[in-house]
Amino acid sequence: MAKRGINRLTARTVATAGVGYHCDGDSLYLQVTQGGDGSLNRSWLVRYATGEIKMSASGKSRRAERQMGLGPYPRVSLKEAREKAQEALRLTASGQDPVEAKRASKSSAALANAKAMSFAECAEAYIRSHEHGWRNDKHRAQSRNTLATYAHPAIGPLPVAGIDVGLVLKVLEPIWVSKPETASRLRGRIEAILDWARARGFREGENPARWRGHLDKLLPARSKIRRVEHHAALPYSAIPSFMGELHERDATAARALEFTILTAARTGEVIGVTWDEIDLRERVWTIPASRMKGGRQHRVPLSDAAITILETQAQRREGKFVFSGGNGRALSNMALLMLLRRMGLDVTAHGFRSSFRDWAGDCTHFPREVIEAALAHVVESKVEAAYRRSDAIEKRRKLMDAWARFCVEETQTGEQSL
Repeated sequence: MAKRGINRLTARTVATAGVGYHCDGDSLYLQVTQGGDGSLNRSWLVRYATGEIKMSASGKSRRAERQMGLGPYPRVSLKEAREKAQEALRLTASGQDPVEAKRASKSSAALANAKAMSFAECAEAYIRSHEHGWRNDKHRAQSRNTLATYAHPAIGPLPVAGIDVGLVLKVLEPIWVSKPETASRLRGRIEAILDWARARGFREGENPARWRGHLDKLLPARSKIRRVEHHAALPYSAIPSFMGELHERDATAARALEFTILTAARTGEVIGVTWDEIDLRERVWTIPASRMKGGRQHRVPLSDAAITILETQAQRREGKFVFSGGNGRALSNMALLMLLRRMGLDVTAHGFRSSFRDWAGDCTHFPREVIEAALAHVVESKVEAAYRRSDAIEKRRKLMDAWARFCVEETQTGEQSL
């Protein structure tokens, strides 16, 4: 290595140095190159010997050399270049390679910056990466709104790597009893975001928002906080007389409610039904996956009574919707509820699904799997899953025909058979 001597560089010589390498001593060099436009570019580098041994053409062994850039002049001054060169030489004296140490330092800094991502930043990144798989805009809006309202004020600006049980409880405890449904969904969203952050390398360790075997030991179960409120339903024994009264009403909402009861469908599925979903020849209503709660296409076998309603609506057709609310729009989602209120009933349209389920369980011998498939419920058991894969539409057709016969009779005639 060159030793420092009387020929050390000065600021003046650096500024006027020509093309080539100019040694300052102690392995520091000024490299001057000429650009395409004729201008001169000056930068600093340090040369040092590595631990690798190389053989020369004459057979002599020598330690391999390596060089590392220290930055351009004048952004890096002569004084700064000398300090950087000395630091590099101290690393080589301790057995380290300055280039590799520099790379490791950059990697550590990048990792530290990544782990410094805030919870709010991770939440937004998580939503962006998953929202295209969510069924509707309402779900996206709810995810952002609940996080912005309840989580971000407490933990949003904090590094996601530092979110612990105490901070999660700080978010959840104020609303766990007063708003159990919201709190439960919020906990699930926080858990998902923290899982995403861990998978991306932004945090380590267990998920502090996990429920089973963790938060369930610290917070009361939602079922113990507030009794689950089911949709108010009409007893199935009252269905035939109610259907008779409903049939006397000449209104689109009445026909839609009749159709809802006969198909045991959800209110949203009925008010949104379009004519291209109906196959009168095959007597099937096919609800696309995009309109189903479970995100899977569902076929509904149509009874004679349901077909009669569709034929009636076809004579009044005003657009693409079977039950039109006027001006080419679907019927309002409040129309059925308001009709029930005008009829003096404190029940919901959705509650008729419960009426159907109770009737099917009490008055028929249809398998549970067929009944659950008719309701398009989420499949849990392997047996029910098998029915969903095979559709079981012919078995369900018999079930829905039996239900229609029960609904349109004035009095219950006893137990229905397969």
